[in-house]
Amino acid sequence: MSSRPVLAASLAALAALACEFVAAPAGAAQEKAAPDLGQLVAELEKTLSHAALVGHYTVTGRDDGKLAEERYELGEVKHLGDERWLFQARIRYGDADVALPLTLPVRWAGDTPIICVDDLAVPGLGTYTARVMIYRDHYAGFWTAADHGGHLFGVIERSKDDASGDNADRSKSP
Repeated sequence: MSSRPVLAASLAALAALACEFVAAPAGAAQEKAAPDLGQLVAELEKTLSHAALVGHYTVTGRDDGKLAEERYELGEVKHLGDERWLFQARIRYGDADVALPLTLPVRWAGDTPIICVDDLAVPGLGTYTARVMIYRDHYAGFWTAADHGGHLFGVIERSKDDASGDNADRSKSP
């Protein structure tokens, strides 16, 4: 058995914990103001609504050197209360192409949203457990299905139709 999946999972867990426990640089104020949850919710709604998550996924144990492509096209993304969010989504990967509303839990690690699903049955696709972090127009995480799993990662692309200019595609900027 390869140690790669164990190492990757360990690194992902450490990265998630680091979001909470990063020490302030020398000379910086020791207490950082807690992020305003209302502002974070509004920013996440704006970031994900009418955007596409475009990237790749891996399957642990499959080491053919090729990355499989995935695409999650989102309509409106709306906070329903507590940790519940409604995602109008079209999911495309491999031969799958399914459009449906999904109610997903989103938890916060400081100012970073993490989509957290446990044994979520997705009609037409299967049952999944996943942790997907959203940060600075990128997403990354881990997923499992009944008998396989892996990693996923990519960029968040904004709709070109957004006339406000606020949702301009920032994924290509440094």
